[in-house]
Amino acid sequence: MWTVTTETATRQRRGLPGPPPAGVVIDLDDTLYPHVSYLDGAAAAVGEAAAASGLNAAAITTALRTQLHAGSDRGGTIDRALTSCGIPREAVAAVLPRLLAAFVAYQPTVLPLYPGTREALVALRGRYPLVCLTDGSPVLQRAKLAAAGLTEAFDAIVITDELGGRPSRKPHPSGLRHAAELIGCPVEELVVVGDRPGKDVAIAVAAGARSIRVTTGEYADAPDSPTATAVADSFATAAELLLSSPSG
Repeated sequence: MWTVTTETATRQRRGLPGPPPAGVVIDLDDTLYPHVSYLDGAAAAVGEAAAASGLNAAAITTALRTQLHAGSDRGGTIDRALTSCGIPREAVAAVLPRLLAAFVAYQPTVLPLYPGTREALVALRGRYPLVCLTDGSPVLQRAKLAAAGLTEAFDAIVITDELGGRPSRKPHPSGLRHAAELIGCPVEELVVVGDRPGKDVAIAVAAGARSIRVTTGEYADAPDSPTATAVADSFATAAELLLSSPSG
């Protein structure tokens, strides 16, 4: 498991170097709210669909949550969950399309924010233009924003899939460039706040922008590569770094 290095700890203490940003671009999943809360709801929806096929809803929900918690980006999570419940391969093949459809169709109605997130967003928006930059199905990501009560929390929302499908997802720079265009500033004057080094930090590095990595969620223990400009243990702490800018 990755541990905080001396260099990372130093960046946590010293804050964000450089001038105040022209705007702040903020990730959604596992940055503002725990993504596991969405995944658990999706697993329950799959369990309900499984029950309609005569399977044990509780067992499948639990098994799928276990698989998703082990890594939500891995493929075949529903297949493995069914197999772990002792369901024969032929039966898995027969029921899988219905369960996959239930997973994809699930939309949360309520999502809990990390502590201090709402207040931090309000404070940041009083000083900087804010853009939410998120990957995924536009319908689902907008449903997540609504469920978290964040639809009106930003000056703009950029869902990368609307720019060119999956190839436009972070770390492809198109989403960050579009965010800069929407608020009328050079992309290199933005600060990106997010939880994934390989996506949120990487897109900032590619564009010559600064970044604050938040060590929350599924990727909290991921290696700090590429290296973020600063590291914070939560979005609320990241906001403190931005708000403490002496001339911001």
